Amino acid sequence: MSLAEAGTVAAPARRGVATARLLRSELRLVFGRVRNIVLLAGLAAVPVLVGIVLFVTQDSPVAGQGPPFLDRVTGNGLFLVFAALVSCLPFLLPLCVAIVSGDAVAGEAAAGTLRYLLVVPVPRTRLLLVKAGAVLAFAVAAVAAIAVTGLVVGAVLFGVGDVTLLSGDTVPLAEGILRTLGVVGYVVLSLTGLVAVGLFLSTLTEVPVAAMASTVVVAIVSGVLDALPQLSAVHPWLLTHHWLDLGEFLRLQVDVPTVLGGLAVQGAWVAVFGALAWSRFTTADVSS
Repeated sequence: MSLAEAGTVAAPARRGVATARLLRSELRLVFGRVRNIVLLAGLAAVPVLVGIVLFVTQDSPVAGQGPPFLDRVTGNGLFLVFAALVSCLPFLLPLCVAIVSGDAVAGEAAAGTLRYLLVVPVPRTRLLLVKAGAVLAFAVAAVAAIAVTGLVVGAVLFGVGDVTLLSGDTVPLAEGILRTLGVVGYVVLSLTGLVAVGLFLSTLTEVPVAAMASTVVVAIVSGVLDALPQLSAVHPWLLTHHWLDLGEFLRLQVDVPTVLGGLAVQGAWVAVFGALAWSRFTTADVSS
């Protein structure tokens, strides 16, 4: 092999190593911040608090009162996972994701480290993907914190067993766990659109709080618009409209078109705001 050929082979390897190092560094940054650890702890505390309240009162909520699935928790602790996720979806989960995604680029700019980060032999496109991957990893950790804590607390306080679905059919616990994993995966993917929005807004400013707040506002406005019947024509395309379609996994026959439709909407948001973030980040004149 000639020196030229060896160099051609080694170049992608060096780029891969640089990217891997950058990703590890970004993950350490995201999961090493005390603020983010506190956010994860706060999310994990939600099923603990709900479980303790239900256990102490020893009274099942009346169907239709409180968050969905809450009335089923005392009968099967597995439903604590679903009740906690649904409780956190409207605000707490979007808030946590908005904080981390809004800080991804703007935080580096505010700290004056972004221009030094760009010196790393990794193209800006790949750097943006690394940051997106780290934020998505945090979203996975956030959902997992709720689900794992909910499962453990539910099992300890109320026990787990065969799962009675929303359709009235009963499935074995093993299938119930698989459906729970489906719910967790769907919730994570439902947050990808918000991750893309947060990254884009983070590229527009050097003030992290502004990007964080703007990302939260996008989620809140989407929820408000979704509540207006006069705008029913645009509801299917709103960021938050399909978030609660996770209930489809708790029917005997999962409505696959509904699930895929919700994921397609998130894909559209990711495509649009991911492209905007890429355009801004790869062309911006970074001075800080």
